[in-house]
Amino acid sequence: MNATWTPLEKSLQLLIVDDDPKFRGTICRGLEEQDIRCTVAEDAEAAFALLSPAPPSKFDLVLLDVMLPGSSGWDFLAEIRRRGFDMPVIFLTARHSVTERVRGFDLGADDYVVKPFAFTELLARMRAVMRRHYGLPQIEASGLALDLATRSVTVDGRRIDLSPREFELLHALASARGQPLSRKELLKRVWGIDFEPGTNVVQVLVRRLRAKIGERRIETLPKLGYRLVEIKP
Repeated sequence: MNATWTPLEKSLQLLIVDDDPKFRGTICRGLEEQDIRCTVAEDAEAAFALLSPAPPSKFDLVLLDVMLPGSSGWDFLAEIRRRGFDMPVIFLTARHSVTERVRGFDLGADDYVVKPFAFTELLARMRAVMRRHYGLPQIEASGLALDLATRSVTVDGRRIDLSPREFELLHALASARGQPLSRKELLKRVWGIDFEPGTNVVQVLVRRLRAKIGERRIETLPKLGYRLVEIKP
């Protein structure tokens, strides 16, 4: 999918099932800024009407509330799994007990996020679910190998430890195939924000990543940003 936050090969199509119009609007605005297309439904009946007549679904991912008018999120998930729809589903709900979270997973949910949550956390959870479900391949560039399923990295055959944010930065640079990414673009891809935070977080993270993978692998291009370059023997 050609979205800014995932290396899959088409635009992500998302279904949001939640009866709170304010919540739906807020989530949709944030996701659409990430180049993710959103379709919304206020209850299970409306969501069923949006699904394809038979699997596979036209939706790549579902964000689902538990408490809905009429049929609950539990019922909706159980029914789509019974019908054979296997797209990943993430519960977004204020119901937070261990029993309820276990019930969600037992019904076939791929993750369970408790409201309120940080938008950046939601993006990270979505990325993780998409990687697990769709089995993303390994990326190789500049003597580096990134395993997107395990989020592991090797440099010249040697395994290195990266923080989640460092991994996202390296992933963004590697996916750009040698093209520079601006500070603004990196803020959007790595931090999930589309505004100027007034800090040097990008420069700090680039410096930390360089220390782990090699100074020369990340090139700074004045007024353009950063790019990953091949290291010649």
